[in-house]
This record gives sequence, C-alpha cells and structure tokens, in this order.
Amino acid sequence: MSPIDRFILEFDTALRSVVGGANAQRPTPGSDFANHSGLDAAERKHAAGLMRVNHVGEVCAQALYQSQKLVARNSDIQEMLDHSGREEMDHLAWCETRLQELGSHTSYLNPLWYAGSFAIGLAAGLAGDKWSLGFVAETEKQVENHLESHLEKLPKEDQRSRAIVDQMRMDEIAHGQAAKNAGGANLPETIQKIMHAMSKVMTTTAYKI
Repeated sequence: MSPIDRFILEFDTALRSVVGGANAQRPTPGSDFANHSGLDAAERKHAAGLMRVNHVGEVCAQALYQSQKLVARNSDIQEMLDHSGREEMDHLAWCETRLQELGSHTSYLNPLWYAGSFAIGLAAGLAGDKWSLGFVAETEKQVENHLESHLEKLPKEDQRSRAIVDQMRMDEIAHGQAAKNAGGANLPETIQKIMHAMSKVMTTTAYKI
C-alpha cells in the first residue's frame, strides 16, 4: 500500500473503533444460541455491562496495536501486530453486536480510552521492539485473566455472550504467545502492577458508562 492508502485504512480503523461500525471477518461465535432467552432485566443489564467492558478492551487493543505498528522497527513484527489487530477487530464487532442485541450501548468514553491507549502503545513501541512485544504479551495475559473472570460472572443462560468471550479468550492467548515467540521481554513487576491498576479503573468505569 502507498502511505496515503495506509493512512486512510488506519484512520478508518480508528474511527470504527471509537464511533462504531466495526466489521468482523469471522462469524460471530454463539450465533446459534437464542438472543437472550431466559434472561431477566437485571441479568441483561449485567451482561451488557460486562460486554461493554469487553468492547472497551477491544477499543484499547486497536489503539495499542495501531500505535505500536507505527514505530515497530521490524517488518515481521509489524505484520504480527497487524494480524493480531485484525482479529481484535473481530472482537470489537462481536461485542458491539452483542451490546445491540442486549439493548445497550458502547461506552460513552471510547474516545478517551482510545486516545490514552494510543499514547501508551506509542511509548511502549518507542522503548524498542522487545519491550513493545513484552507489553503486548503482558497485556494479553491480563486480558485473558479478565475474560476468564467474565465467563464466571456472565449469566449461565447467556450462551451467546459466553461463546463470544470464550473465543476472545482463546485468541488473546494466541496473541500473547506470538508476542513472546517474537522476542518479547518480561516487563518489570512494577510495570505489571501499574497496568493492572489502570485496567481496574477502566473496567469499573466502563461497566457503568
């Protein structure tokens, strides 16, 4: 692609991440299950809150992958980040669709989440490829744990949401492993704790707003 074509593509990705309208390349998991059969109003609201958190996580993922691609020094690493980013776009679309089915909305703070994550990803990328990849690996590990907790928290009857979250979890494991295999360094424990604290703020806020 020419630089202008790449810019247009990346701008479109950013816009779809923040405003909505993401397109998935893969079918939505759990589409064979009933929409929200057996869920009462409180359970639908709770499921929507969890799926909104997951959607915000994917908004952040798009920003992280886009910013890290910009400053990656190795073309193979750029390709790996691009591939993972495309699968994360599937997640974004799946979560957005599920929120619509549950009669809810995406986070009103998506522009803030995107901007903050883009800045963090840029800083990680500028630190060097091994630290950028290490940041990806640690992020995906924390996301994996977060998604596992959602599988425990989602109503058992909400098989559509559970199928989406489970597929996302498997993809995140693969993305994290790919980053490690590409040479990602283990981040200092202090950085890991800061990332966890920031994630806690995001998930608590996104559940409601």
